[in-house]
Amino acid sequence: MKSKGESRQIASWVHLGGYLLIVAAVVVWGFHTRLAGDVNGAASVASTASHAMAIKFYLLSLLGNSLLFYYCWAGVHHFGGSLGTLTGSRWPSWRAIGVDIAIAVPFWVLWEVTAYGVQRLLGPGEANEVAGLLPHSLDETVLWIVVSLMAGFSEEIQLRGYLQQQFHALSGSLIFAVIGQALVFGLMHSYQGWRRVVVIAVLGLLYGMLAAWRKNLRANMIAHAWSDVWSGWLRGVLWR
Repeated sequence: MKSKGESRQIASWVHLGGYLLIVAAVVVWGFHTRLAGDVNGAASVASTASHAMAIKFYLLSLLGNSLLFYYCWAGVHHFGGSLGTLTGSRWPSWRAIGVDIAIAVPFWVLWEVTAYGVQRLLGPGEANEVAGLLPHSLDETVLWIVVSLMAGFSEEIQLRGYLQQQFHALSGSLIFAVIGQALVFGLMHSYQGWRRVVVIAVLGLLYGMLAAWRKNLRANMIAHAWSDVWSGWLRGVLWR
């Protein structure tokens, strides 16, 4: 990630177009899958009709995030960049890790409050259906944690590391870049229904602003992975 004011292209525009086409296919698949479940009563990944779909969904999520991460990295590498181009930097010291955790914790609290507020405004909607994806057994819980860690790494690199920088370079506007990647982030969760798309897009704005402020993805990755672990598993264990 670049310093303030910079908006250098990090991969070819053809590569960016390819990424957006892949995302468009994911969005269409998500809405189609959801519609098929709503209309036909069939089990779908966004429905509680069949929790047996959960593990399949976790595995598909791991595969999809891995492939999209590789796609972004390959495009940047081919353009002369590296993983550091996407993440901003590694942790230079233990103190830096502590600083990023100290930033990630209050950011996560803000994230939770924002998610709760937006969900209250929109109504419960698909909340119960999304709950059908959450882990029940030990093996599902372990797999969920793995999925959460992968999401914290891969989705931050894709959306805030790759797409936000490319949108910034394309438009010359950091505001456009932050808003654009947030909309894409929300739409990538189309299988959860439109209310969740709105909630996740708003949360994507927060992630985008954090990345723009920090000029790296370290705190983003910590907060993102932890929020998925918390909301998908640990909160239910503690508040059961």
